Amino acid sequence: MTVTQALLAFAVVAGLLTIIPGMDTALVLRSTLTRSRRHGFAALGGIQVGTLLWGAAAAGGAAALLAASQTAYRVLTIAGAVYLAWMGVSMIAASLHRRVERADVEAPPPASGRWRDFGLGLGTNLMNPKVGVFYVAAIPQFTPAGVNPLLMGLLLAAVHCVLGTLWLSAVLLGAGVAGPRLRRSGAVRWLDRVTGGLLVAFGARLAFEARA
Repeated sequence: MTVTQALLAFAVVAGLLTIIPGMDTALVLRSTLTRSRRHGFAALGGIQVGTLLWGAAAAGGAAALLAASQTAYRVLTIAGAVYLAWMGVSMIAASLHRRVERADVEAPPPASGRWRDFGLGLGTNLMNPKVGVFYVAAIPQFTPAGVNPLLMGLLLAAVHCVLGTLWLSAVLLGAGVAGPRLRRSGAVRWLDRVTGGLLVAFGARLAFEARA
């Protein structure tokens, strides 16, 4: 198996995982529909930086240690569960105080808020140890003989990022068309509540798995 063949084979696996709706899609949709496309791209950027960091960690062996140590895995899983639940509750609480915008005026969201969306995407990705475990399992399977595992891990993460960026950008651009109307209607409050609920549910699932 050559490097090109390995990357193409991995692209098929990563592509299938990418198009399955999950937290990444929910976060990008939420940032786009409740704020703007720029905020959606900020969340997308945070997600992809997190993916690259997990790929580098797995290739460098850090994620392998996480996968091998049950205690370390549980600690990170519980921390991730708490983080996700806190973000979800914060979204729900904020939605309860959100004011409906006037139908004829749509105030642009503050630019500084984009860093919050970026941080949410990055934090959600980094606090999910399953991403690291996925790379630990994938790198040996898609590393041709004689190829540096660190380099291959970074290449695989880059492929994953490209596919994720293309897919989420399409989702984001499509959602951006409906965003202004939804923001004026007040429906964004429910979007925040739904996304917040998903974050809480995902955090509870992580916590349950950590105790199993």
